[in-house]
Amino acid sequence: MMKYFITVCVACLFFTFSVSSQEKNSTHKVEKGETITQIAQKYNVTPNDIYQLNPDAQSGLKPNSVLLIPKSATKKTTVAPVKTNSQAKTHLVIAKETLFGIEKRYGVSDEALKKANPFLEKEGLQIGQTLIIPSNVATKASIATEKSSTIKVVTGVVKKEAVVYHEVLAKETKYSIAKKYGITIAELEKKNPEVVSNLPVGYKLIIKGNAPKVAKIVTVTESKKETVKPSEVKVATPINYWNYEVKSKETLYSLSKMFGMSQEELIALNPTIAYGVAEGMILKVPSTVSLPQESKKEYSSLSKKSGNNDRKKIVLLMPFNMNTIAGDTINSTAIRLKKDKFLNMTLDFYAGAMSAIDSAKQLGLAIDVSVFDSQETKNASNVASIIKENNLENADAIIGPFYQSNVEKTAELLNVNQVPVISPLSKDIGKSFSNLYQTIPTVLAVKNAMFDYMRSKGGNIIAVIDKKKESVIQYIKENQKDVRFSTLNANGTLSAENLKSLFVKDKINYVVMETGNTSMIKATIATMMSSMATYKVQLVILEPNETLDTDEINFVNLTKLKLMYPSMTRDNESPGALQFEKNFKKINKISPNSFATRGFDITFDTMMRLSQGKTYQETADAMATEQVDNKFEYYKKPDGGYTNKGVYILYYDTDLTIKEAK
Repeated sequence: MMKYFITVCVACLFFTFSVSSQEKNSTHKVEKGETITQIAQKYNVTPNDIYQLNPDAQSGLKPNSVLLIPKSATKKTTVAPVKTNSQAKTHLVIAKETLFGIEKRYGVSDEALKKANPFLEKEGLQIGQTLIIPSNVATKASIATEKSSTIKVVTGVVKKEAVVYHEVLAKETKYSIAKKYGITIAELEKKNPEVVSNLPVGYKLIIKGNAPKVAKIVTVTESKKETVKPSEVKVATPINYWNYEVKSKETLYSLSKMFGMSQEELIALNPTIAYGVAEGMILKVPSTVSLPQESKKEYSSLSKKSGNNDRKKIVLLMPFNMNTIAGDTINSTAIRLKKDKFLNMTLDFYAGAMSAIDSAKQLGLAIDVSVFDSQETKNASNVASIIKENNLENADAIIGPFYQSNVEKTAELLNVNQVPVISPLSKDIGKSFSNLYQTIPTVLAVKNAMFDYMRSKGGNIIAVIDKKKESVIQYIKENQKDVRFSTLNANGTLSAENLKSLFVKDKINYVVMETGNTSMIKATIATMMSSMATYKVQLVILEPNETLDTDEINFVNLTKLKLMYPSMTRDNESPGALQFEKNFKKINKISPNSFATRGFDITFDTMMRLSQGKTYQETADAMATEQVDNKFEYYKKPDGGYTNKGVYILYYDTDLTIKEAK
């Protein structure tokens, strides 16, 4: 039993408070990470409304700057006003409207509308324009003319239908075609779902009307008559979209070049960037576009920065729940320590943190550490009163609390002051705040790290996935589109012949195996072992597999195939790690477990980052670090805050040890 002596500052009173404002929505203070779109949505205005009052905002938003918000923003107009007189109607163009939509609303042809508004040919449709809607007589005449332009032939019966087609010419784009007919790309794709992923030359696009179910279609497009047979129609597969977060200093021009798209095409998918590109914006781009790989941070070995003597303040919010222990009249402290796993975890983490503080003192770091009992349950804590009574808004970093809901509450209360709140143990699945740092990598980040490593080695990646593992199959199909699946037999067993057919000789063949079925595991291993003389092969798993630890699976074969897997931690036997274990054992009379090591790593990493003469956020943006068993490689999340993508890639070596893949 580990022995601990704890002196804890216990806050007994609970306070909740909130701040509300009754001011008019005339100004807005920009918070870090906010985008012009988010602010516009908050006040029910368009980005253009804000840019008109704040032209400097088009070059980017700066935290703590103040924006003017139109006072008329309290009511959002959803339907454009229509003015009428005896001769013609007028229409005021609002955001997200298209020529096609306006023409459909008033029953007017494209030709008639542009004839009444000649400026549309040169300027195109813009927000704030006032359009003259032609009279009903002109409208009906235009529609009649338009309807006669397309004829459908069905088994010898001729019928008139208002369908307009367009044959795709070389070098044409969806944007240019949509602009020509006054519709959006989304409307074009809705009419022609087959061209979502690409635009084949010669393809017959439906511009207006519904596609006739016929054997032959005779169309008139710009005085050019052609007949196209159904067998000649080129079919394209549907496409998904990626989300991309705009980085600092990126422009519309640089983004269009990076994605291999025209600026017009990019704007068509993301209308808000027509008013300016700002850091943090989330853009939609086709999944056929290769997104740039996120630049990996260099790992740095931190040391005390000379000349930096400013004292830093770190706070630990630990869920000791001393009031509960003191009020327990049934169980003694010793019995409670045996029963309460959460308390033991807390004490282990705390012991590791204390070891880190001792190490910091030996290095001469100018840091003050305060520890408070956060008195946590899953959905409650006393962090609000602790923050209020101890002026924690002046802290340089806060480690804890443990439960995700309480971490989020702490980050929310300290968000105005941008005090870094470091979540030590909770999973990154809740709300995001710009000052919240999640130290536990997400499941997605762990899996992605494995695939990123295999690609970095130029590997040929093959997936052998049990049909029951539907979530894994879906993950690979959605996130790792270049991975080939090994086809299973009709009864769900491995097809050794198919797996071998996917191997290539000029690359290492990574076989990602996800199954708990012993027979499938044995068959996969046997197929790979029999191929080793001809091909380079390596077995990979994405998550722990208990079946591999049973006696039915030959461990030696796993080492021959160098079984590889991603992990949040490692077993470190470096001199520094052995010294930490020795010091910890000397003080606590027991070797450190994973929670104690994590307590040391997070606390020591935080203190070292604050000793670089920079803020915690500045170090998170600039560098990655590695302590005893944990990595800290922070990246900004699209919805705010930071996530840790520090993951180890480990493998079984033939000397029966586990090593880190380099």
